Amino acid sequence: MEKELLYVFGTGNAAVTRCYNTCFAIQAVNGEYFMVDAGGGNGILGILESMDVPLSKIHHIFITHEHTDHILGIVWMIRMIATAMKKGVYEGDLNIYCHDELPETISTICRLTMQKKFHSMIGGRIRLIPVKDQETYEILGLNITFFDIHSTKARQFGFTAILSDGRKLCCAGDEPLNPQCESYALGSSWLLHEAFCLYGDRESYKPYEKHHSTVKEACELAERLRIPSLILWHTEDKTIKERRELYTKEGAAYYHGNLFVPDDKTVIEL
Repeated sequence: MEKELLYVFGTGNAAVTRCYNTCFAIQAVNGEYFMVDAGGGNGILGILESMDVPLSKIHHIFITHEHTDHILGIVWMIRMIATAMKKGVYEGDLNIYCHDELPETISTICRLTMQKKFHSMIGGRIRLIPVKDQETYEILGLNITFFDIHSTKARQFGFTAILSDGRKLCCAGDEPLNPQCESYALGSSWLLHEAFCLYGDRESYKPYEKHHSTVKEACELAERLRIPSLILWHTEDKTIKERRELYTKEGAAYYHGNLFVPDDKTVIEL
């Protein structure tokens, strides 16, 4: 494989029922995956299976923040990988990156919801790694820089990744890119950004009350920052059958780059 691939596991917001919560992975050129969030339940396991993503190829997971639709799926990832470790079918360690308030949260949830033989592996082969704002790690050959998105709801980190060919990808988290963080997106070839709904549907979905944006604002931002490729997700699901067509049409009025509105279980070449 010459280029990284983006595996889109889910594309919906917290309350969706017609798709899975937004989470994804970057497949590195060596075939391993850098996974970002795990959604809100064990639905992630079925998605991984249907996309032929083996747990044995996932050794690095980043959890952006504590909200249920981003963090609860990690319990199932830990549960299944701990089982695989005990069976001797998972080599190496599982590294879970998150800001410094989340290791205790993740550990506590696991302690309260799974057998001791599994949650006791946290601190051993299952490693909870606190990362700092602006801290860079080399993960699977990618230079990953984590950054605080300055959320007013719950502390949350996004990240940038320098791909193998030198291009940059920026994940803004599940809120509009804060002006304080625009420097991370500048120069990016890819911007991963939330778009709660169409601008025309803002009165129905009230995205601003939830500190989210619409297709229009996300596209205006990418246009202003001259981002060549924009991926929109973390959306409502009532328009799921026509979502790609509707979002693409609205976005084209404000953004002239490559606009992607993926469905769950989509793979995008980066």
